[in-house]
Parts: sequence; C-alpha cells; structure tokens
Amino acid sequence: MSEVTILAHFRAKPGQEARLLQELKRLPEPTRAEAGCITYELHESQSDPALFVFYENWASQAALDAHFGTAHLQALLKLVPELVEGSPEITKWTVVK
Repeated sequence: MSEVTILAHFRAKPGQEARLLQELKRLPEPTRAEAGCITYELHESQSDPALFVFYENWASQAALDAHFGTAHLQALLKLVPELVEGSPEITKWTVVK
C-alpha cells in the first residue's frame, strides 16, 4: 500500500478565528495516536489569520478512511457550519519518487 498525504484547508468565518483555532488544536493529540497516522500537523497562515491547514501523512487509504470515522474528527465536522466559511478544502496527494 502507498502512503497518502492530505492537505486540509479551513477558512474561519469572520469573528470565528480564535474559536476555530481552539477546536482544531484538539485534533492532533488523538489523531497522532491513531493506527496509520505518520504525520499530523496544524499550520496557521502567516498572512491570513482566518486560514488554517492540516498537513497529514497516512500509511494507507484504509488508515485515512478510519480517521474520518473517529469521534474527535466527527465532533469537529459538526462545528464546521458554525465556524468555517464554506466547506473545508481537502486534497489528496501522493509522493513522487
């Protein structure tokens, strides 16, 4: 199986930047404990305080699929309509060797 890289972009609704950051910061610890999680890092834009990105590496598509079913991610996804402008932009990448 091949590794999967994810870039997940979140743009906070105006006035929700701090709350979204607070909620996003809850994810790394339990996610890093998941089977198949290689890298899970939250980044904040240096030029736009409303923009956040997760950089993720997963051992396999199956590990990523399991991540989407976890309680901690589902809890965040329930807050998306309240805190996030539009939908998160989630793109999947493969390392070029």
